[in-house]
Parts: sequence; C-alpha cells; structure tokens
Amino acid sequence: VQLQASGGGLVQAGGSLRLSCAASRRTVSNNAMSWFRQAPGKEREFVAGIGWRGGFTLYSDSVKGRFTISRDNAKNTVYLQMNSLKSEDTAAYYCAVGRQSVPSRSRSSYGSWGQGTQVTVSS
Repeated sequence: VQLQASGGGLVQAGGSLRLSCAASRRTVSNNAMSWFRQAPGKEREFVAGIGWRGGFTLYSDSVKGRFTISRDNAKNTVYLQMNSLKSEDTAAYYCAVGRQSVPSRSRSSYGSWGQGTQVTVSS
C-alpha cells in the first residue's frame, strides 16, 4: 500500500491545519489508520488512530481535545484536523495503515507508512 500525506505547512500558534492521507488501494478500508509524528531528535510517537468503520478513535493525551481524526473509506483517505496548535506540535507527521481493524499506539502494529508531511508551529 502506498500512502500520500499532504496538508502540512507553517502556522502560528493557536491556528489550525488539516492533514490528509490517501491510500493507493481500497482494501485499507478494513484496517485501522493512524497518524504518528516525529520531532527532530525524538522518537516517532502516536498521535491519533481510527478503526476501520470510523466509530472507534484513539488519541494521545497531548492532542486530545484539539485534534480530530476521521476517514472516508470511499476515498481511501484519512484526515487529521488539528486545532489550537502549539509550538510543541511541530514535527513531521506520518500516516500509517494498521495490521488490524482497531488502532494501536504501537508502531509495530503498522505495516505501511506514508512519506511524512512537515508541520511547523511558530510561537
């Protein structure tokens, strides 16, 4: 599966961005999809995940209440709406397809990764 992430950019603190990740094939509709992020010098960390039907979502504590993950299986696309952005949200954001139908916080649960899109929040 190939994943194409987009929507990153430079935004001021308090602003919003919407990331998109399009998958190359329809079979990802049976899999969980998630977003991770990696800041310079840090490990890649889980941000948000969504189950295959979209009814189950999982968030890291650092983004809960500010970010919203959603998916459109007809378009093979997952989204991450990011509001009230903070400087600590600055990172490269990666989408990933899970091996199972429910999301996990563990990187080892994901088999396909996108190329990353950079989000920079200026304070």
